[in-house]
Amino acid sequence: MPKITILPHESICPEGAEFEAEPGVSVLNAALRQKVRIEHACEKSCACTTCHVILREGFDSLEDPSENEEDYLDKAWGLEPESRLSCQAIVADEDLVVEIPKYTINMVSENH
Repeated sequence: MPKITILPHESICPEGAEFEAEPGVSVLNAALRQKVRIEHACEKSCACTTCHVILREGFDSLEDPSENEEDYLDKAWGLEPESRLSCQAIVADEDLVVEIPKYTINMVSENH
């Protein structure tokens, strides 16, 4: 099974995390199962940018983003060429190294 490494994030995951994930699951769902609380204000429907992540390794193993995801990514804080919405990034067969950006654009603060 592929391994996902979450790099340390000041408030979401201060120590970082490392875990295995089933191929076919989203990066967001895999992280949430491991108690890594990535924001997801639109409930994983590709309608916001709160679950924006940067794939530091393994980006090319993911399927290309949809046009809808690309439109939302254009609005994300700290956009980089390896940015994805974690609700749409589906784990394939390669290990991933994920960075959660320092900030997110969230017009509504929700407690998940």
